[in-house]
Amino acid sequence: MSGVVTAVSCDREHRFSKPNLDAIRLVVGQGVDGDAHCGETVKHRSRVKVDPSQPNLRQVHLIHAELHEELTAAGFAVSPGAMGENVTTRGIDLLGLPVGTLLFLGDEAAVLVTGLRNPCAQLDHFQPGLMKAVLGCDAEGNLLRKSGVMGIVQRGGLVRPGDPIRMELPPEPHRRLAPV
Repeated sequence: MSGVVTAVSCDREHRFSKPNLDAIRLVVGQGVDGDAHCGETVKHRSRVKVDPSQPNLRQVHLIHAELHEELTAAGFAVSPGAMGENVTTRGIDLLGLPVGTLLFLGDEAAVLVTGLRNPCAQLDHFQPGLMKAVLGCDAEGNLLRKSGVMGIVQRGGLVRPGDPIRMELPPEPHRRLAPV
């Protein structure tokens, strides 16, 4: 399975949405250079309150463009970066990847998928009803979180819209993604 980067986004401030850029630089073990969530330890405010020394498993947030299309069809106004993601992808089933999948973004960068983004109430502050729209249930009634995946930078480099994405699955047995 291969895909493409459709947008990249970054913001130095802790705001919900991030502006789109021509390129972002990924830094090994840190995240997106210049982003508020960049660092070896957690930067998400709620996690910093609990334990600021815990490792940052949420250095890079990736969302699939197909989710934007689904939400737009449901009446929401969303676009790349609007839900705080750093990388918007197309053609990769992000939510179906196992923990430890390596995503190669362009010619230089690689992100190790650590888990699912756990949607939060900020989604409803952005647009009422959005939180419910990014949650669903599978055939067995298990909760599905559709708001993207999180990862850590394994190989640094520039990432740009139009860059190809290829993936490398971890050795089996595969572990399903869980919120991080």
